[in-house]
Amino acid sequence: MINRKYKYSELTSSIIGAAMEVHSHLGNGFQEVIYQRALSYELSLRDIDHAREVDMDVMYKDVQVEKRRVDFLI
Repeated sequence: MINRKYKYSELTSSIIGAAMEVHSHLGNGFQEVIYQRALSYELSLRDIDHAREVDMDVMYKDVQVEKRRVDFLI
C-alpha cells in the first residue's frame, strides 16, 4: 500500500474521525439535522474551524450560474 502525504491529510483524517465518532455514538436512524449538529459540536471539540449551511456560488467560466448551499465549510 502506498502511503501518500497530501497537504490536508491530517485535517482530512481529523474530519473523518469526527464523523466516525458521531456515528459511533448516535448510530443510524436520525434526521440529517441531528447528525449535522452533533458533527458541528464534535468538530468544535477538535478545534476544527467550520461553518454550517453556507451558500456558495457555482461558477462556470467566470460566470455565476447558480448558488448552492453546502452542509459544512471547513
